[in-house]
Amino acid sequence: MTAWLMRILPDPRRRDVNDDLADLDRLHKRLMSLVPDGLGENARAKAGVLFRLEETRQGMQLLVQSTVKPDIGRLPDGYGEIAVRELGALLDRLRPGARVHYRIAANPSKRLGKSAGKDAGKVKPLRGAAAEEWWVTKAASHGLAVATVTSQPRPDIRAKGTAVRHAVVRFDGIGVVTDPDALRAAVLTGIGRGKSYGCGLLSLAWAR
Repeated sequence: MTAWLMRILPDPRRRDVNDDLADLDRLHKRLMSLVPDGLGENARAKAGVLFRLEETRQGMQLLVQSTVKPDIGRLPDGYGEIAVRELGALLDRLRPGARVHYRIAANPSKRLGKSAGKDAGKVKPLRGAAAEEWWVTKAASHGLAVATVTSQPRPDIRAKGTAVRHAVVRFDGIGVVTDPDALRAAVLTGIGRGKSYGCGLLSLAWAR
């Protein structure tokens, strides 16, 4: 299976762009409009839609990935500068021992057990060293041995209409492929919680 990665440099002068960037629920709906209608329940997962917002020297950048080819014509005219590329060649070339650069904005967290008493079953956000440990373990379970890692806390996300906040941390570094099939699946389906809010998109590039 392949995937398409769309890079959007949104036009910050537009009201609809600013409204989207200020509301992750609205942004998610905008991105879902780029894939076919009628997918039913779990449409995001069926279309493999993942996204990540990044600040660059050129301004805000929006990376959007899907396992169906996006229809960029569904974006409003002038929404932003858009480029699309297919990821099949990269995914097909993943081999054990290959070194890759990785980047992911993730929601590091763990569900508390019975020993937590009244908080048992609640999801606890992880930060700092605990978040990095979470990522190293999570990456290993998805076919990537982390060789180096740097972490950068990002603003918490909150589901619309709730008081629940989710921690977001961006992880960057170099990893070694240990299980190509598991890593391909992780790229295509995302990692961790919060995928509808800009978490879980794992980006890879070859490392020398």
